[in-house]
Amino acid sequence: MSNILEEIKQHKLLEVQARKVAMPEKLLEQQFTREPVSLRKHLLQKNSSGIIAEFKRKSPSKGFFNVNADAAIICSGYAQAGVAALSVLTDEKYFGGSMEDLKTARKICQCPILRKDFVVDEYQITEARAIGADVILLIAELLTKEEVKQFAQKAASLGLEVLLEMHSAEQLEKLNDNVHLAGINNRDLKTFDVKIEKSLELAEKIPARFIKVAESGIQNVETLLQLKEAGFQGFLIGELFMKQPEPAVACAEFIQQIHQLEKAAR
Repeated sequence: MSNILEEIKQHKLLEVQARKVAMPEKLLEQQFTREPVSLRKHLLQKNSSGIIAEFKRKSPSKGFFNVNADAAIICSGYAQAGVAALSVLTDEKYFGGSMEDLKTARKICQCPILRKDFVVDEYQITEARAIGADVILLIAELLTKEEVKQFAQKAASLGLEVLLEMHSAEQLEKLNDNVHLAGINNRDLKTFDVKIEKSLELAEKIPARFIKVAESGIQNVETLLQLKEAGFQGFLIGELFMKQPEPAVACAEFIQQIHQLEKAAR
C-alpha cells in the first residue's frame, strides 16, 4: 500500500470512530427515506452517455483546483448535460468534500449517485445510504479480500451497489457476487502517474458479469471511445471538468462530442 493511502486509512479510522459517537448507526438508519436507484441499469441503457461526472474540489497530489465549487450548481448542470450518474467526494481532508455536498446533489438530481470516499468501516456504508447515495466505492488497494466481501455484503443488505476500484490484475480476485461494477483506476497510487493502457490491459480479464468502469486519465473523447471499444460501459471523469471555469458546460460539450463522433462512425 502506498504511503499516502496508508496515511488516509489511519486518518479515516479515527474520523469514523468520532462520527460513530456523534451519530450512532441506529439513528442513521432512521434517515433512510428513499429507495436507491441502480447505476448498473443506467449504464446499460441504450443511449447512456456512460459518463459518471465527479464533483470534487482538490486531490492529494494536486491540491485545490476548484476551491469555491458549488455542489448545487455543478451537479444540477451535470444532470442536465446528460450524465449517467454523479460521483461526489465526501472526504474533507484530502479532497475538500463533505457529506453535505452529496446531500445537496441528492436533493436536486434523480440520477444514481456514487459516494466517493475511503471505506474502512461498515458504518460508512450505512452513512452512505442515509445521506442519499446509491453506490459506494471500495478500494481494493485499501482492503483485504475478506473486507471487500464483508463490506459488499453490507451494501447489498442496504440495497446499495458496489464499485470495486482496482489497480492490478492481482486485485481482480477481490471481486465477488455482491460487487456490481469493476473499476480500473489508471492512476498509480504510488507515483500518481496516469496510464490509460492499464484499463485496456485489464478489460479482457474482468468477468463479463461485471460492468466495467474506467477511472482517471480520460482527457478526450477519442480515449473514451477507445475504452468503450475495449468493453467499458462507465467512465468516471472529474478533473477534466472540475478544472474548467464552468464544469457543467465542459461536461455538456464533452457528451455532445461523444454523440457526434459515434454518429459519424455509424
